[in-house]
Amino acid sequence: MKNSLRGVALVAVAALGLALSACSTMTGPAAASANGTLQTLPADQKVEITFESYNLANAGIWSDTIMGLVDGFMAAHPNITVKTQPSDSSTGTAASVQQQLLAGSAPDVAQLTFNELDFAATTLGAQNLTSLVGEQGLAEEFGGQYPYHERAKVLADWAGATYGLPYVFSTPVLWVNETMLQQAGIDPKTVDLSTWDAVAKVAAQVTQTTGAPSLSVTCTVAGGSWCMQGLFRSDGAAPLSDDRSTIEFGSPQAVDTVRTFRSMYDEGILANQAGTAMYEAFAQGRTAIHVNTSALQGAFMKGAAGNGWTLGARTLPAFGSQPVVPTNSGSFLAMFAKDPAKQAAAWELMKWMTSPDAYAQISTGIGYLPLRSSMTAPGGPLHDWVQANPLVEPNLAQLDSLQPWVSYPGDSYAQVDQVLATAIENSIYYGADPAVAMPEAAGRAQELIK
Repeated sequence: MKNSLRGVALVAVAALGLALSACSTMTGPAAASANGTLQTLPADQKVEITFESYNLANAGIWSDTIMGLVDGFMAAHPNITVKTQPSDSSTGTAASVQQQLLAGSAPDVAQLTFNELDFAATTLGAQNLTSLVGEQGLAEEFGGQYPYHERAKVLADWAGATYGLPYVFSTPVLWVNETMLQQAGIDPKTVDLSTWDAVAKVAAQVTQTTGAPSLSVTCTVAGGSWCMQGLFRSDGAAPLSDDRSTIEFGSPQAVDTVRTFRSMYDEGILANQAGTAMYEAFAQGRTAIHVNTSALQGAFMKGAAGNGWTLGARTLPAFGSQPVVPTNSGSFLAMFAKDPAKQAAAWELMKWMTSPDAYAQISTGIGYLPLRSSMTAPGGPLHDWVQANPLVEPNLAQLDSLQPWVSYPGDSYAQVDQVLATAIENSIYYGADPAVAMPEAAGRAQELIK
């Protein structure tokens, strides 16, 4: 649910960035050793660490699942006490950690979103795990009986080093209210929803029946930049150049992407709502087709059961014959502990929260993609669950073609996202010309990353 909940006061990050950069230390990609410098915590040494997570700010299945895992960790590690706290939603994930760093009380482990990776490694002071844990420790973490997917394990790598453990993420899924499609005379099991043209055609037919916009796409509003990057890439555009020096969302291809959704809005089939309102409307059975994170699977299943409709899921649609390039939402676990004992305890917690047992609970309880995807293969602990829950299949299918959620360089990364979101919303919903608004936004963003 993070992509919907992340529309917070992002400007606070940059406001604090200069102050922190003067007092925080950043470890560069030092030459890795096999074993690293991490010390072993004696079994009889008591230590308390703080774990900050944005999932704890979301009541219900999100916080319940994470607290269950933390309780299990403390039962298995009686010498380690974990104090949990939600991220401050008034400032944002990285800014919440940053404020505590400035106050001298940073969490020992924090859940950060992938667009904050550059900032975490270069300004915020996240520990370089390659140096701390060593190559052998990371290999053991990412390997084992159910290893990380190759595309997942590198998502928190920066400048040749690992600065976090990829934790929970999802891909953008096309959610479908199959009951509304049936009521509009459409067979939801056979209907083509593989391209945006096909989606628009189906949405138009449902809208004609209901008299209201039947499609909502959270990528197109504030908080949806993670999946908008996937839409850009699927249409031949890119948010940032490969060398990370040039903003590229003002390109003709990016303009074309935005125009696609502007046309849907002009035709009356695309709903103009904030991200949370889109999510709630779909859960309540008032919208037929909805693009949002796969992490909402559990919430949508409850909504469908409670409101008497049938939920379906498809992969992200394509722009014509171009390949679909989904991007991931989600987060990594970063370590900020400096005390050797707390570092040792923090690493044990990080391994616990990314273990096969943890992913079994996270995937079945919340709906996040299991980064140890082989758990879903025949004989794996999640195989039967996937077979019984086919809604998971689009999410798993998109993992093989996944491209990472790009973090913009510099301390103003949050403002870049804000500039982009404003340009997209103005172009789609409020009459601005995409051919003018998108290049102008790219120009402003370019100044922010210099």
